[in-house]
Amino acid sequence: MMEWVGQLPLVPAVAFLYVVIWCRAGATYLLGRAARRAADRGRVARFLESANVQRATDLINRWGAPVVALSFLTVGFQTAANAAAGLTGMPAKRYVPALAIGGLAWAVIYATVGLVAVMAWFELFLLSPWAAVAALGAIVALIAVLLQHRRRTGGVTASAPEAAERSGAHRADQTVEG
Repeated sequence: MMEWVGQLPLVPAVAFLYVVIWCRAGATYLLGRAARRAADRGRVARFLESANVQRATDLINRWGAPVVALSFLTVGFQTAANAAAGLTGMPAKRYVPALAIGGLAWAVIYATVGLVAVMAWFELFLLSPWAAVAALGAIVALIAVLLQHRRRTGGVTASAPEAAERSGAHRADQTVEG
């Protein structure tokens, strides 16, 4: 299936993958909620109502949304985080925004660089957190420079005469106004 998605233009690929992640992660969350309801009987119910479990549930419900969102940048932990959100009864008002943000990040990554690049960065992070942060900073700086260049020139493929014409027109506007 990924070959087919790889053939799509970027926006439709991201949109398709975003729908997929909503269905998959949302279903995992709902299965967790259903399992929690089914377990709310007998000795299991008493355990789930214990002070320790309630404290842990409250903590996950309060701080779990960032964990859920960041789980989409991992392989394997994503399903566990979505299931845990359902099992602990994380309110939908906290879960849905986490799914929206994390799912979008997942869809964009999967449609562009893929999880191979993310896993390579994670392995670098395990070896040297400082090098991983520096690499991430360099990538962000490169993207910022490219976006700045694109904004100034009207695109990466703008020809030199067009760019000179635009900058000359811009200077003329500044002279009239200044």
